Amino acid sequence: MTYRTCAVSVLLALGAAALPPAARAQYPDHPIRIVLPYAPGAAGDVAMRQIQPLLEKRLGQPVVVDYKTGAGGNIGAQEVARAKPDGYTLVLGATNNFVINQFLYRKLGFDPLADLEPVGKLADVPAFVYVGSLVPAADYAQFEQYARAQKGKLNYGSPGMGTTPHLSAYRLSKMMGAGMTHIAYRGSTPGVQALLANEIQMYIGGYSIAAAYMPQGKVRALAVAAPQRFAGLPGVPTAAEAGMPDVVQGNWWGFAAPKGTPADRIARFAGALHEVLELPEVRQAYLANGFVPGRDSPASFAEEWRNEARQWQAVVRESGVVLDN
Repeated sequence: MTYRTCAVSVLLALGAAALPPAARAQYPDHPIRIVLPYAPGAAGDVAMRQIQPLLEKRLGQPVVVDYKTGAGGNIGAQEVARAKPDGYTLVLGATNNFVINQFLYRKLGFDPLADLEPVGKLADVPAFVYVGSLVPAADYAQFEQYARAQKGKLNYGSPGMGTTPHLSAYRLSKMMGAGMTHIAYRGSTPGVQALLANEIQMYIGGYSIAAAYMPQGKVRALAVAAPQRFAGLPGVPTAAEAGMPDVVQGNWWGFAAPKGTPADRIARFAGALHEVLELPEVRQAYLANGFVPGRDSPASFAEEWRNEARQWQAVVRESGVVLDN
């Protein structure tokens, strides 16, 4: 090797070493791990499975879902918060994991707003206010009147303490002056069964959990908490149309990465996600399950986190709910 050739080789090596990691290898160049902090079958899992192969095709690498359950999703979310910030480990969490649990649990162990980087929303799950067939109310106005007249005698259910359905129903009951009693269930399925059995008279949840019972009149949807009516149930008014207080909020699912993950890698994943969610077949599949595909950027998703965190902090403080891991 000549002196000149050797010098050029050394310069090239030094130049490569000076490049940031993202420039040395195209991202992604190996599988991406998505930690889902809930058991298989959760709404986020269903939404993820519907786009997984399409996402893999655009990223050019496998996208592996890893279920890490426990403590209201805190265990899986914390694992990602402590993971290497290289874009190869992300969490797919729900509203609670990013903007509620830090105010709800005594010792969460991490701060989602400080330790995680918003990547993009997978889907919104608009919340419907359901009542049982034995409740003598055809619309929200009648239900409010009935609930107030039965103050302290009615129950509402939720899929767990501190969840968005629980906190939303708490706020609605308070605004109605109904004094309803909260009953927490282990998930939405037993909660809906309790509604059918009249153990509870109100339940707030997504389209897919109760829509199948509506044609037979077993449950009624009084309103949907969304800016516009849900296409799958066009006859159900929005909360605003029904005259309902603006206190009910739906759930959403989104991706986040460890703080410090390179911005170009976040943008790459977010771009692929956005492309997939715009596909007509994906939008149709999501509609059938009560999902509204996300459309935000990492920056707008981060702003949504900050805004909602302030709102939920106030709600949690008002409710007095405190949980231990």
